[in-house]
Amino acid sequence: MSINQSLLRQIPKVDELLESDGLRTLRETVPHSVLMEQVRAVLDELRGQILREERQQLPSLEEIVEIAAGLIRRSSQKSLRRVINATGVVLHTNLGRARLCAQAAQAVGEIADGYSNLEYNLAVGKRGSRYDHVEEILCKLTGAESAMVVNNNAAAVLLILSAMTRGKEVVISRGELVEIGGSFRVPDIMEQSGGILKEVGTTNKTHLRDYVAAIDPDRTGALLKVHTSNYRILGFTESVGLPQLVELGRQYGLPVIYDVGSGALLDFSACGLSDEPTVVQSIKEGADVVSFSGDKLLGGPQAGIIVGKKEYLDLMKRHPLTRAFRVDKMTLAALEETLRLYLDEERAKREIPTLRMLLAPEEELLERAEYLCGLLQQTIPGICASIEHENGQVGGGSMPGQLLPGYAVAVSPTDCSAAQLEKRLREWDTPLVGRIAHDRFLLDVRTMEPAELEPAAAALRACLGRQGREGQA
Repeated sequence: MSINQSLLRQIPKVDELLESDGLRTLRETVPHSVLMEQVRAVLDELRGQILREERQQLPSLEEIVEIAAGLIRRSSQKSLRRVINATGVVLHTNLGRARLCAQAAQAVGEIADGYSNLEYNLAVGKRGSRYDHVEEILCKLTGAESAMVVNNNAAAVLLILSAMTRGKEVVISRGELVEIGGSFRVPDIMEQSGGILKEVGTTNKTHLRDYVAAIDPDRTGALLKVHTSNYRILGFTESVGLPQLVELGRQYGLPVIYDVGSGALLDFSACGLSDEPTVVQSIKEGADVVSFSGDKLLGGPQAGIIVGKKEYLDLMKRHPLTRAFRVDKMTLAALEETLRLYLDEERAKREIPTLRMLLAPEEELLERAEYLCGLLQQTIPGICASIEHENGQVGGGSMPGQLLPGYAVAVSPTDCSAAQLEKRLREWDTPLVGRIAHDRFLLDVRTMEPAELEPAAAALRACLGRQGREGQA
């Protein structure tokens, strides 16, 4: 009998593996079909390795069981999972942007777990509007006459233009024809809305006279201003401010639409950060309609929020696209709770995670980094870990160029490269996502909650030890 045939005969049977101690516990939580599929996959791979003469001896039964258990656990993991963000990017688009505040998360659970008065007016016992749940508080916070919410800001801009400018020219500065994430461009949205793009000025300079020259009483439908929230043009530049544009719109009887982008309800310049236009100021300066995101600087769920004059908002609420873009009950629940915190600005800074991370003082971040570094040094023998001064970022296309001075813990692995460690941590039960610099793995504590420091240390301990190496086998 050949060596190959002898090894093939030694391959354990499927039932033998399923009855092993290592897999018996998984039978309580993992469907039988998944167990069978993964066990057979492991045995088929062993059989193939033997036939290709890549393997001269079989692993032990315990090793085969461990390999199968690892495959089963990975195949049973949810696709959408919680991760620990150690990148230092507060509004990390790939990691879900804004973290919800505790009140918003609780409200989502309560509304999802039962029926709700989503479109039922409890006061009169008749059908109501889903927009009523947030319209009053949005108007109170922004000073607008009316408000509504759709599923994101790109949808908000498309709805605004479709309802207000279809078949009409929309005048906009060439320097404001932005492209946002996913290759969505203002000209493309304009085309889909039925509005006709009318560019004025140049990339770096647009004057009020450029707008005046472009206005045609019979063809112009609106003046559009877009805040370039995801880039900055520096140097020899000039642009027309919102107050000037509003005054021009009044002279010609044209509405002024302002896509303010990131949706700041706070004056961040007073907190030492970039001077972002606030929604409140935009309404005060006379914009007829303002749109912004809910999941960026506002710190809430993904949403496109529209505030402004009632006559224009009423057009949008009746528009056919509104149904296609409408938000669900869980988004409204999270948004309402987030907005309520803004009624007390200091409380909002403390309890909305996005604001708390953006405004975290350096001394607090240093304490957090010292705790994490000490935890690693105490629990992982021989680890090379140090505290480094690092700059975080706002992210999400907000406040470009704004650096957030803070601290990170740098880990220099000895049994693998930083890239291998990064891969192991990404594949951990609760993935830990950081960044690599100079072959060191960095954990920026700005985006790590205090409660995440110990789980992060546990993940590092495992991935730098035996389990991490087995996961790479």
